[in-house]
Amino acid sequence: MNLEEELTAKQNELRQKINLCDSFDIRALHTAAGVDLAYWEKDGVEYAVCCIVVIDTETHEILEKKRCSGKIEVPYMPGFLAFRELPLILKTAALLEQSPDIYIFDGNGYLHPRHMGIATHASFYLDKPTVGIAKTYFRVDRKTDYTEPENEAGSYTDIAIDGEVYGRALRTHKDVKPVFVSVGNGISIDTACALAMQLTDKESRIPIPTRLADLETHTARSELCRES
Repeated sequence: MNLEEELTAKQNELRQKINLCDSFDIRALHTAAGVDLAYWEKDGVEYAVCCIVVIDTETHEILEKKRCSGKIEVPYMPGFLAFRELPLILKTAALLEQSPDIYIFDGNGYLHPRHMGIATHASFYLDKPTVGIAKTYFRVDRKTDYTEPENEAGSYTDIAIDGEVYGRALRTHKDVKPVFVSVGNGISIDTACALAMQLTDKESRIPIPTRLADLETHTARSELCRES
């Protein structure tokens, strides 16, 4: 069995455990963590830094932020991003002083050929509900496109392949591009979209936790590149 076959087998094993229903009451959520990574290369070796930012879901106050960097050991293969990113994500999550109620990833979850994007894959190791919210559209089967939602905040269109909903194109503000929401695990697509709207402010079309995590990764990458 080659590496790709081995990783596919692992994804197929985990996908049997995906829960597309809510495992919590959204009204009971108090904290949400945004997760993002940034990459760079030095002397032919690829590195990355993972940043996690935890906020209060009501006040949007930053409660905690952690980061961890290291060498990327798994080669890039389409459809297997989680195996590259998971080690740093878990190391960073282990640094958190409090356990967030939910993790939101700058990436996909169920919107994946085997429904195993990073948000879904990581959920089995973080043991928390997860959501994937991507800034750009991932064409799962290389042919299925999405339909633009109406130009109103909160409007959406389902992304369906062979009758199955993989995710949604959600417009978080009027006159902005949609984001692409997919279930990670332990949450329904309706609740995932409601959460995306709840945690998005006027500063950006993407939710506050992942926007802050994205900013942190760029700052951290610049610092680490200067230091190396």
